[in-house]
Amino acid sequence: MSSHSPSHTIAIIGGGIVGSALLYTLAHRGVDAILFEAEPELGLGASGTNSGVLHTGFDSAPGELETDLILRAARIRPAVLHALDVPVIHTGAELVPHTDEDNDTIRHLAANAAANGVEVAIRESDGALLVAGESVSDPVAFTLALAESAQAAGATVEVNALVTGITSNTDGLTLQLADGRTFAVCAAINAAGLYADEIARLVGDDSFEIYPRKGEFFVFELPDRQTLDRIILPVPTKRTKGVLVFPTLDGKVVAGPTAVDLEDKDDWGVRPEAQDEILSKAFQQFPTLEGLTPIASYAGLRPAGRGSNYIIERSAANDRLIHVAAIRSTGLTASLGIADYVAAELLPDLGIAVDPLRPTTKVSMAPSNGPWWQRTARHHAADNS
Repeated sequence: MSSHSPSHTIAIIGGGIVGSALLYTLAHRGVDAILFEAEPELGLGASGTNSGVLHTGFDSAPGELETDLILRAARIRPAVLHALDVPVIHTGAELVPHTDEDNDTIRHLAANAAANGVEVAIRESDGALLVAGESVSDPVAFTLALAESAQAAGATVEVNALVTGITSNTDGLTLQLADGRTFAVCAAINAAGLYADEIARLVGDDSFEIYPRKGEFFVFELPDRQTLDRIILPVPTKRTKGVLVFPTLDGKVVAGPTAVDLEDKDDWGVRPEAQDEILSKAFQQFPTLEGLTPIASYAGLRPAGRGSNYIIERSAANDRLIHVAAIRSTGLTASLGIADYVAAELLPDLGIAVDPLRPTTKVSMAPSNGPWWQRTARHHAADNS
């Protein structure tokens, strides 16, 4: 049964932050769009299990696509966050050096930030790098608000909608869902996160592979109603970026993540050894945590590309399928830049008319049911019970 067949509709497969940003952007650029999410709600994967930090791109490699889209998003995002009333804490961040090598790294990062046009400063008292533009948000609220605004602007969202087949038709593509429904669309955008490679295989495209990189976090409550007023970033080394410590919107403090490469895309648990791996580094970053016991923990699975990063291109196997895949750790930050790039650079090549971006359609969001960082963990715990 065909239940949706306009010839100019664009399908978006995946309802995380990138999928929602794509839906929002297309809806506000005059493109008929429908989003398919396999889970019962949006944002139940990597988008709901990250740090919530909105990065400036100060440490991103100049000239790379990822960096360009982080910087593009930074120009778009503030007005959207404001219009949708998505909560943000403008904390800024600091990186405090502890060794001569750290000081060299700080100087290199300052030069890198300047190349990217990101404002930073080095504190005279201890040589710390200060990045004023770093902030903390609610990634789940952001994901849901973008999708709600898109729907208010005319887009459609289908949940419990697992895409199991993609075939070509005379006007574009036909998507088959697990429940038997079919949808005829002009083109589709593969924003399926951990499962983007599986969506690619539906058109015979085996050009990339996605594996889960687990990031585990530990949540603390400071005594005497203390709060943390900044993001504390580690000075990266050649081996690792280390552990960051950051505040949440609900007054907690989080330390993490780990970075553990896996094969199982359903392993959302926190490993017993993760606490020891995180806490000693977190104590060095923020000594106030020493002696405290975490009140909660959660794990996210980042969709890492095997030997690839930021795959944003038309599929060589079927050019009506656009991949937005291997968006590993900066998807929240770059989401609106990614969506703008797809709308402005890729869709016109398919003959799809894209209008200038219209002002945000404002929506009223229902209050969240508890902190965002608990939501995905509760969902996967329920699945495993």
